[in-house]
Amino acid sequence: MQYTNIIKSPIGALTVSSDGDNITGLWIEGQKYFAPGLGDDVAEKSIPLFKDVRKWLDIYFSGNEPDFALPLMPEGTPFQKAVWDILGRIPYGKTVTYGDIAMQYGVKNKGKRTSPRAVGGAVGRNPISILIPCHRVIGKDGNLTGYAGGVSKKRLLLQSETPLGRCGM
Repeated sequence: MQYTNIIKSPIGALTVSSDGDNITGLWIEGQKYFAPGLGDDVAEKSIPLFKDVRKWLDIYFSGNEPDFALPLMPEGTPFQKAVWDILGRIPYGKTVTYGDIAMQYGVKNKGKRTSPRAVGGAVGRNPISILIPCHRVIGKDGNLTGYAGGVSKKRLLLQSETPLGRCGM
């Protein structure tokens, strides 16, 4: 059984899903690859874990780094999960490139190489937006590149993590 709930946020409605113990999805309304993997056995219900998600998001959208982690259980291929694990380690307020992630993947996998393009495919299919911070990945030239939730929302998320962004930049 999967449970879902809608959470209002400064970037629009967010749909969060859980198996009751872990967060299995968080999608921005209208994003590409919205809610893959949610089957027919879904109920909209407020469970205690969703209160923790709201608290985490309230802290995050107030311009602060949340000081607690949520239990996350994204579904994907082993490669996608490896990339999402790397995403989860990007520090608050920092950005990395797809190439950086490809290099980190190689280091973690004993020299097994992957391309920035393959990393981009995995990043784009991240089922737990914001909590797994795929918005912190930028192009090698420093430009904001595609984001399943839209580049304008990516910009807002990145600005909320920087002191200048919180001052209205």
